[in-house]
Amino acid sequence: MGILVRRLLKVALFVGLFCLAVPYIHTYPIPMPANQARAWLHAANWLGIRDPDDLYIPIILLADLIVATLVYSMIMKLWRHFRS
Repeated sequence: MGILVRRLLKVALFVGLFCLAVPYIHTYPIPMPANQARAWLHAANWLGIRDPDDLYIPIILLADLIVATLVYSMIMKLWRHFRS
């Protein structure tokens, strides 16, 4: 039972970190500069995507996932260090 509770707390920690990363990683509602918007449009056209937001949103969610994973791993390492 204790193992299940620890695993659920770890999952809840990761989900919480991901939910905290989502509002702070991307640049919305600050508008993009024109050169950055052109770069996203060029990359989307090169990949065959009509709307640059269809490329931007998954890339930013991937960045959120990476940040949440890094912060989670640092917290787990610190927890093991202070626990021993």
